[in-house]
Amino acid sequence: MNWSDSTLHDHDASPDPVPDSKAAVPANGPLFLGDSGELGYDARRAACQLLAGPSVDAQRQPAQWAALLRNEAAIRSLLCDLFLELVMDRDAGFAFVRQADTGELEAPSLLRTAPLTFIESVLLLFLRQQLADADTRGERAVVEELQMVEAMSVYQKNVSTDQAGFAKRVAAAIGKMRENQLLSRLRGSEDRYEVSPALKHLFSAEDVAVLGETYRQLREGGTPVDDLLGE
Repeated sequence: MNWSDSTLHDHDASPDPVPDSKAAVPANGPLFLGDSGELGYDARRAACQLLAGPSVDAQRQPAQWAALLRNEAAIRSLLCDLFLELVMDRDAGFAFVRQADTGELEAPSLLRTAPLTFIESVLLLFLRQQLADADTRGERAVVEELQMVEAMSVYQKNVSTDQAGFAKRVAAAIGKMRENQLLSRLRGSEDRYEVSPALKHLFSAEDVAVLGETYRQLREGGTPVDDLLGE
């Protein structure tokens, strides 16, 4: 795993629509003219939220989460038809989809991806480590914005001598983590965030070890990475 093939889902879909309370939803049968689908209305909305991404969260989308639990087998089957895998963590209360491992079988991908910048990948590694540390204590992983900025600052020499420009890159990386719901601002706080448990599924322990060693060498050697990333 390296910087050029590290990816996050790039989701720009609008928020999940709120159904019109005045609209009648059929209890059974087709939902619209020409409808030949087999899933019910709530299950379809949950599936759409999964595909729009980045996840279905039990706290933010309780109705979709409940529908997902009720219709898990049918939604898994639908996603398999699209070469996608449903990943669920019931204890943490979230689910997302990723490309299924089809081996040598050539399969199209419906999930758009965007390469991570160096700073984004370093930030992800930092957050993954914070999550691992919190897990050992049986606590939620909570980080402050200043912690993230300080953790990234040791890599400034690898990226740019422009301090203001580097600060903008760090701020953009934090913003991307929030957009992808890997960071959620704590209620009543402006600078404290909870790290999503989804990172445990996106970065394995092996990934953390490999990336951690690579970034340690960068910190110690001061090797510039702009030419590698095209930033």
